[in-house]
Amino acid sequence: MIAKSKDRDAARVTRYIAVCGPADATEEEVAWAEHIGRLIADAGAVLVCGGLGGVMDAAAHGARRAGGKTVGLLPGDTRAGASKYLSVVIPTGLGEGRNALVVRAADAVIAVGGAFGTLSEIAFALKAGKPVIGLHTWHLEKSGKKVSVIHRARTPEDAVELAFKLLG
Repeated sequence: MIAKSKDRDAARVTRYIAVCGPADATEEEVAWAEHIGRLIADAGAVLVCGGLGGVMDAAAHGARRAGGKTVGLLPGDTRAGASKYLSVVIPTGLGEGRNALVVRAADAVIAVGGAFGTLSEIAFALKAGKPVIGLHTWHLEKSGKKVSVIHRARTPEDAVELAFKLLG
């Protein structure tokens, strides 16, 4: 069946929010990510992530438990190792290069904690002009001076609220 015009219009206005963070996450980061995922789904947005464990799995879990849609862009050539909470699993075969696709698929990025992969997603998002919201994530400096380009959140609620506020 061909989608009706209003269905296509709804797809155009649906927000896609990426949640980035380490696969080897702390218990606190996992809890925050799961809560963020639920809040994203409650707001009617689609959650995008790297599709593996830790923060990615937790965010997808939270979104799916709330009835939301989740998309995972995997680094490998197969769907092996993907979070079981993903609605859509896309193997990219790009390794860490898939981080650029995660960011490009999203309207805003929420970084929870983070290792170097998260830092690359932050950089890709900033380069693409996408809002980045950070919850206990990286602080950036350029030429020894602090650069305030990551919007800081104190709680998962703050992070999601700020993402939608910045998107207008």
